[in-house]
Amino acid sequence: MLLDSASLYYRAFYGVPDRFAAVDGTPTNAIRGFIDMVAQLIERFSPDEMVACWDDDWRPQFRVELVPSYKAHRVAQEVDPNTAEGSDSSGDDDIEEMPDALSVQEPVIADVLTAVGIPVVGATGFEADDVIAQLARDHVGGVDVVTGDRDLFQLVDDSRGVRVLYTARGLAKLGLVDATWVENKYGVTPQHYADFALLRGDASDGLPGVSGVGEKTAARLVNEYGSIAAIGKAADDPDSGLSKRIRANLLAAGDYLQRADPVVRLDHVVVVPPGPYPLPHEPQQAAALTQLAAEYRIERQIKRLTQALAD
Repeated sequence: MLLDSASLYYRAFYGVPDRFAAVDGTPTNAIRGFIDMVAQLIERFSPDEMVACWDDDWRPQFRVELVPSYKAHRVAQEVDPNTAEGSDSSGDDDIEEMPDALSVQEPVIADVLTAVGIPVVGATGFEADDVIAQLARDHVGGVDVVTGDRDLFQLVDDSRGVRVLYTARGLAKLGLVDATWVENKYGVTPQHYADFALLRGDASDGLPGVSGVGEKTAARLVNEYGSIAAIGKAADDPDSGLSKRIRANLLAAGDYLQRADPVVRLDHVVVVPPGPYPLPHEPQQAAALTQLAAEYRIERQIKRLTQALAD
């Protein structure tokens, strides 16, 4: 089981009331919610292995260089104290506009996972999505990817037992995403989801897509022509059968489609520690976990998690 950690702790932060705090006053709603979600996933699915995949670089430079708008709206503004004017940062110094009340909880979540014995795995210059994709490719056997990010639908592969546990509606209404689910929802196979997403675009990631191409048109183009390259060739051919409007929009977006392809497609080689990553049956650093439980007043959550591991 591969956890899209940021997706889960953001959901916990916004889903759990903020009335909880540590001994020193640090908020703990994201910590509590994240631990409860991990425990619930273990209780329900009994995974043999688990990895908490981490955003070592939430906005990788190679993606920004290809598509400067990539996640640009999430970058915190740097304020010049002499002018009090903000300027958008870019590149390696980008700081995600994460709420302060969450940013103080993120390292605690990592500390809890480490004390339990669930590995936290990131990769320099890559997002958690890239780590998840690499681990899913490397693993022999079924893989459950836990995320609220649609980009990871491209990893779904029924023949290998790779599916997504989609958290958009919460764990109580978890979507069990296989190939049929993707096809019913979007009209394309998982293998073509990246092509579909490139055409449609994604405002949440700052990807504009092709003007005038929504989900239905994107699905039709992918199903009729296949890859982005094949769609581009059809756009170049006035006898391809494409409408003048769609042809014109595809041709205008040709440069974007070429640059954005490696931004959206999760096929990069990422260096990750060799597995296996067996789920422990008891905490690996019991004393450290006990201290964290007391300091952050999360005894109940830790008890549930350790019980789930033991069972």
